[in-house]
Amino acid sequence: MPKQPSITRAAALSPKPDDDNTPAAGEIAHNGASHDLTPVVGENLRRLRTQRALSLERLAKASGVSRAMLGQIELGQSTPTINVLWKIARALGVPFSTLITHRGTGTTHVLRADTAKRLTSADGRFVSRALFPFDAPRNVEFYELRLAAGTTEEAEPHAPGTVENLVLAQGTVDVTIAEDRHALAAGDAILFEADVAHSYRNAGRAEAVMYLVMTYAEKVS
Repeated sequence: MPKQPSITRAAALSPKPDDDNTPAAGEIAHNGASHDLTPVVGENLRRLRTQRALSLERLAKASGVSRAMLGQIELGQSTPTINVLWKIARALGVPFSTLITHRGTGTTHVLRADTAKRLTSADGRFVSRALFPFDAPRNVEFYELRLAAGTTEEAEPHAPGTVENLVLAQGTVDVTIAEDRHALAAGDAILFEADVAHSYRNAGRAEAVMYLVMTYAEKVS
């Protein structure tokens, strides 16, 4: 990650008031998101930002997420969409799971479906369920993705070296990587480098269910 210009600790922790305290359209998650993740994400964001001596303004410019939204995330006042979290993770140069992790103990975890942690798009038509415990950052992540009928989910480029391995369990989905479109039917799988813009489109009449393994280039310490 490029070295950031130095700024004072006070500037990083106490940015100037913003004239616009309203997050941009589409930055706040649907009510179906797991709101108990909100304080965890806020604590991690503040820790990572201050470690890098980044003001909210500077992180907003680097990530494309509004300063107002970043401030509300840190204060635990708003639950961001999954796309907002991806933008922040990329700008900070960390795996996605680093933002949603709280440290725990033990090696055996049962992840009950009825208490699953879910991240959503703004309209709730794209839902991501993490199939790994939030006990430590990791360089391999496993997700269940659900995409409503007639929905397209756009994903911005991830960090260089990030690889997605996706298998479609139910429905039909078109995966577009840069400008190359790949039509998937139930049972099909695709593996691709995800450091370019990509999207998932469900043109069918039923919800599509996918399972995604995300692998990062660098080992998480």
